[in-house]
Amino acid sequence: MFLPHASSSVSVVRRRLAAELLESGVYEDIADDAAVILSELISNALRHARPLPSGDIRVAWSRQGDLIQLAVSDGGAMTEPRRARATLSSLGGRGLGIVETLADGWGVLHEDGGTTVWATLHSPHSAKSNGSGPAPYEVPRSMSR
Repeated sequence: MFLPHASSSVSVVRRRLAAELLESGVYEDIADDAAVILSELISNALRHARPLPSGDIRVAWSRQGDLIQLAVSDGGAMTEPRRARATLSSLGGRGLGIVETLADGWGVLHEDGGTTVWATLHSPHSAKSNGSGPAPYEVPRSMSR
């Protein structure tokens, strides 16, 4: 899904991801964690990176069995996405720390003049889930852990 390189994109995707995960049978707390992770990845792309040549950012997610994969692609930045050590008085710098805490893994891919930051999250099946869940958006093939 391509979205404007604008702060309004965060809430749109957060609501859509949470709704789709809940509908597929993911537990509410896991869906909430996935929404927070994706929000942080999008916020970092908006704050620190250029948009893709189209002027957008690309957001992808999928659920395959017990694994939720999330990814945000942008036009790259002057610095490498990395976890910062924010002080108590810092106004920012906690995003990838939050991602690292909530996700089972995360990483950065550089390809085709852009950057993709991805995260994975384990999602045990709820009673109403059949385990397959939708895979509405393609996650980059090279994203694995």
